[in-house]
Amino acid sequence: MNDGDKAAVSCRYLSGGASDLFMRMKSFAIVAALALSTAIAGCSTIGSQIFTNNYGPMTDAGYQLPRVPIEKVPFKYRRQIVSYDTDERPGTIVVDTQNKFLYYVMGGGEAMRYGIGVGREGFEWRGTARIAVKREWPTWTPPSAMIKRQPELAKFAGGMDPGLTNPLGARALYLFNKGGDSGYRLHGSPEWNSIGKAMSSGCIRLMNQDIIDLYDRTSVGAKVIVL
Repeated sequence: MNDGDKAAVSCRYLSGGASDLFMRMKSFAIVAALALSTAIAGCSTIGSQIFTNNYGPMTDAGYQLPRVPIEKVPFKYRRQIVSYDTDERPGTIVVDTQNKFLYYVMGGGEAMRYGIGVGREGFEWRGTARIAVKREWPTWTPPSAMIKRQPELAKFAGGMDPGLTNPLGARALYLFNKGGDSGYRLHGSPEWNSIGKAMSSGCIRLMNQDIIDLYDRTSVGAKVIVL
């Protein structure tokens, strides 16, 4: 084989190697693109399962809950299963007021995490309580101290009927401690844009679709830890 033939063979070999490399890189790019599109769709992320698609309109006890525009809610505040290391028993609820998360302990190193709204300055609280009562579409009765601050609420002193504009939303979990009713609730809210903020009168609020999910998971007597 002369030098020209050797050069031709060498060029064909290099060309074939470059072609194989190109095909491998192309395949890798396709796989990466598919993985990225799956993550953007909100189906799952590494170490968690996201429930972005669970915020559509729904009929519940005759009420027509509207869709939450979930695309406007920060990704971290959407309902999702996350890794969660704790010594608390499954069924326990841990409320992280600083980071605006509520964790429902599932066991196996996992928890269902929900975004929440918390008490504004002067209305924060910490402690441990138990869920004593669960109610669907509850009546809201403003406490006397709230009516004193906001006299326009006096018309609801006897209770505000359940409904889409009721501040307690679709569900309420009533927290009791050793002294009895703490006055605090875990409840739904039509104000989805308040999630991730400190603007309530001390109660912990969730999006209505989320409080329905939490309500179905939670038992009377469950421990609630507010950090």
